[in-house]
Amino acid sequence: MSITTVNPTNGRTLRTFDPLDADGIEERLAEAARTAAAYRRTTFAERSALLSRAADLLEEDAEAVARTMTTEMGKPLAAARAETAKCVKAMRWYAAHAEGLLADEHPADADVRDAGASSVRVVYRPVGVVLAVMPWNFPLWQVVRFAAPALMAGNVGLLKHASNVPQTALYLGELFHRAGFPRGCFQTLLIGSGAVEAVLRDPRVAAATLTGSEPAGRAVAAAAGDEVKKTVLELGGSDPYVVMPSADVARAARTAVTARVQNNGQSCIAAKRFIVHTDVYDAFARHFTDGMKALVVGDPMLDTTDVGPLATESGRRDVEELVEDAVSRGATVLCGGRRPPGQEEGWFYEPTVLADITAEMRIDLEETFGPVATLYRVGSLDEAVERANHTPFGLSSNVWTRDDADLERFVRDLEAGGVFVNGMTASHPALPFGGVKRSGYGRELSGHGIREFCNITTVWRAAEPDGG
Repeated sequence: MSITTVNPTNGRTLRTFDPLDADGIEERLAEAARTAAAYRRTTFAERSALLSRAADLLEEDAEAVARTMTTEMGKPLAAARAETAKCVKAMRWYAAHAEGLLADEHPADADVRDAGASSVRVVYRPVGVVLAVMPWNFPLWQVVRFAAPALMAGNVGLLKHASNVPQTALYLGELFHRAGFPRGCFQTLLIGSGAVEAVLRDPRVAAATLTGSEPAGRAVAAAAGDEVKKTVLELGGSDPYVVMPSADVARAARTAVTARVQNNGQSCIAAKRFIVHTDVYDAFARHFTDGMKALVVGDPMLDTTDVGPLATESGRRDVEELVEDAVSRGATVLCGGRRPPGQEEGWFYEPTVLADITAEMRIDLEETFGPVATLYRVGSLDEAVERANHTPFGLSSNVWTRDDADLERFVRDLEAGGVFVNGMTASHPALPFGGVKRSGYGRELSGHGIREFCNITTVWRAAEPDGG
């Protein structure tokens, strides 16, 4: 893929960038390694001041950054503004909390004596240079949720961003330098996917994190495993949204609309499979379908737009193929299922609800990255759990119930990295984020996330001999 900004609203190419050549990549790797050796010795107070300054600059740049994101990948401008504000919040949160999250740990005195030591402590040290391979769907947030904890832990970052958001990538590369970080602390690599493996295998790179497709995750994990380097992977999801008889059905349906079409339906944690108990299925389906029909599809720069275009032409084609396959095998289209009439330019697709899904349909197991929802009717709690887990993914889940026994069953048995009750899944700097099964491994955000790229070091000091 060329490194190009193409406006998905009209399909027009706006800017094209030359990828780094071998010399350019080497220059950045060398600078990252030099900087890592010095930056690891900075104090938390110094790092906090730098990250707080970066947050202030991002806040000042917020409107321009939001418009760049919308131009490059088509999210509604209101959503782009919210994403920018979320990044500012996360940077300030880590600036304030990192020192406490990485404070030395001291085992109990009795355990220390049993280990033959006068003292033992556990310290968190940076691993060094971390490669981040990031996607286009949240082009600012995905990067910041890695960069803020990594920089506060004393690591340095190399960013290989998606090739269709180069302007956002370049902005991020300059933001941290403008804030006062040494230039080698965070650098953008304008490279194609074919150049990633060589960077990852370079001995100066200590670890990698990737958010993206399952094939991309497999490739990075394989290369990193061969080099015995740690990775954190977030590879998408097909999150269940379960509605039980005790739920507030009208509220569940209203929230479901937002949960499905957030970011034009291109979110790993967007609810995608709506699993509804038969006692409330008809009411939920009616409210949900009406809500999806009412959404305004159009120019993402307009405040009146609810759903913008898909980010790429190939992405829309993938969605169309999944819907066409399902319909050809008997799925019922409750709304949508086509390109909006009259919108000849751009990569738009109508908000869509499909019912009567069967195992023969690709959409039953494949992730749909667009504003398409699948509805399932279930007759019991057992069937709801079974249907929710009937996916190779396990990122997050949503459960609507006011029955505590039902809730505890879902918490115990759902195969997911999160269970969000009577609300929609969201990420927050204080909460661990990640999945199981083919959604990947490791965690981002919270204390768990900042420790992923730390060398957890035991410091043991021998007890003095008696009488000594």
